[in-house]
Amino acid sequence: MTPWVRPKGILCLAGVDEVGRGPLAGDVVTAAVILPENHQIEGLADSKSLSARQRENLYDDIVGQAECWCVGRASVEEIDRFNILQATLMAMRRAVLGLTLKPDYVVVDGNRLPQWEYASEAVVKGDGRVEVISAASIIAKVVRDAEMHAFDSEYPGYGFAANKGYGTPQHLEALQRLGPTAIHRRSFAPVSNEWKVCLLYTSPSPRD
Repeated sequence: MTPWVRPKGILCLAGVDEVGRGPLAGDVVTAAVILPENHQIEGLADSKSLSARQRENLYDDIVGQAECWCVGRASVEEIDRFNILQATLMAMRRAVLGLTLKPDYVVVDGNRLPQWEYASEAVVKGDGRVEVISAASIIAKVVRDAEMHAFDSEYPGYGFAANKGYGTPQHLEALQRLGPTAIHRRSFAPVSNEWKVCLLYTSPSPRD
């Protein structure tokens, strides 16, 4: 993979990434991070390649050294209303707009950019190539994982602490057995199928 090169003259560079496009449950969470060029954070990498402990340690380092950072999100309702791609782009925009500093340039993991006024670039596999994107991926991952751990207690039986809302065999079995929760994405096929079954069995019988 070709190394990413920072454009000349860019003083304030923001990195953006998302976590949670694929799960059947929970919000999609994004983060935007601006790091000083001379930061002392070691080990920045794609959050998926790190252990939970490594991510949590790096989270503390990022929060402690970042010039600013912000978490954005799109709700389950917005995902169902607009589709997951549009919801993700909305969440990315919210994260950048929430920064206390206005970036000169924004790098986004992936191949799509939100509609905004910032000079920006989509970087394929950027979470492993650009440190500020790596930092954003770690922030988003730690925040979303903590939320899914909390939902595990609120909605027992689905295994949210372990599966983070993804469609594991345990999760799919729980959907069939328990039905969808308030945090399930009804526009996603495995959930919509079970939701239709629930509606079928809870709908009042037609009058004679």
